[in-house]
Amino acid sequence: MQQYRLNDDLTGRVALVTGGSRGIGRAVCLALAAHGAAVAVHYRGQAEAANEVVGLIAEGGGKALAVQADLSEPGAAAFLVEQVAANLGPVDILVNNAGAMTHAAVVDMSDEQWEESMALNLGAAFRCARACIPAMKARQWGRIINVTSQAAYTGSANHAHYAAAKAGLLGLTFSLAKELATSGITVNAVAPGRIVTELLVSLSPGREQEWLAQTPMRRFGRPEEAAAAIVFLATESASYITGANLNVNGGQLMG
Repeated sequence: MQQYRLNDDLTGRVALVTGGSRGIGRAVCLALAAHGAAVAVHYRGQAEAANEVVGLIAEGGGKALAVQADLSEPGAAAFLVEQVAANLGPVDILVNNAGAMTHAAVVDMSDEQWEESMALNLGAAFRCARACIPAMKARQWGRIINVTSQAAYTGSANHAHYAAAKAGLLGLTFSLAKELATSGITVNAVAPGRIVTELLVSLSPGREQEWLAQTPMRRFGRPEEAAAAIVFLATESASYITGANLNVNGGQLMG
């Protein structure tokens, strides 16, 4: 009987990770590079952090590039993808990870807060995917992985704009999966639970025990654990997985 071995080699592939300078995005950049991919580390304002990631990848013998763009601006995604293609090659793997969560009750939320959340947490993923798809179709190979949130399922008081955008990201994921299935392009989502990042630290004071009690594993996740799921979906081993949403949450939400 022929043995099946996981194929996780990404040598020769070019990956773009939005929001790649810190947190989950940083871990994804490092993990993709460790599997052989050349990595574009996108950042909005954290140039030093992005260049640090590039330096770590270079130290390990990999190839990486830091690229700045404000993805809340409509034209930024196309510019970003063009810059990556010019310096590393066409994007094979797109990880839509960039996002932000602000705090406001719906009754107090301004139109500007709502639109800003939609532009960054949902619109940027749409525009980055749109910019990458033609080259992926031409090569009949591509991976689009959208980082959503448990809030897409549970809602989140005082974060309705964020939860709505992340729920919309799931709808975008499933629709793109159907559109692109015959083009050799898979489209999936990863929904992290409570992962130890700057965002979690900023929100957690006084709530740690409450959140741990809601998590069957009784611990918070590490960025590397979310990154491992994302990298798997980028590999050839996941070639028959599309339109899926993978929860990485310690059992916080099941199904």
